[in-house]
Amino acid sequence: MADQLSRVFAALADPTRRDMVTRLTVADATVNELAEPYEVSIQAVSKHLKVLEDAGLVTRSRKAQTRPVHLEADVFDLMTAWIERYRRRAEQRYRRLDAVLAGLDSSDEPIDQFDPIDQFDPIDQFDQFDTAEQQSHPPRKEDHHDHH
Repeated sequence: MADQLSRVFAALADPTRRDMVTRLTVADATVNELAEPYEVSIQAVSKHLKVLEDAGLVTRSRKAQTRPVHLEADVFDLMTAWIERYRRRAEQRYRRLDAVLAGLDSSDEPIDQFDPIDQFDPIDQFDQFDTAEQQSHPPRKEDHHDHH
């Protein structure tokens, strides 16, 4: 079974379910109310709600006869924390890149005279990478297939 974050993102991959979640941010709703704008059966809407429930995005009250659907906002905290972590990592990477570029800008040599080809031979770098990769990893199953 997938972890909750994977279930949440998978559930939100569907535009109908995203729309339902959007509508539930305004107020709780019954299955019939949620089904109104769609040209699908109540059964289809119930299946969408089951996916949202399994992901922890919504709950359905057992108390009322109409069983209103309620959005569980705590799940958004989980998603936000995950997104924020990777946003910060990307930001740090961009800051390091900015620092490197600033270092190039402040060198004594004008940028237009800087020839990266003199400094970097991509073929040589790939050869070194391939050799290191082959030495550090055992062969994988797909490496043994004959490609015709």
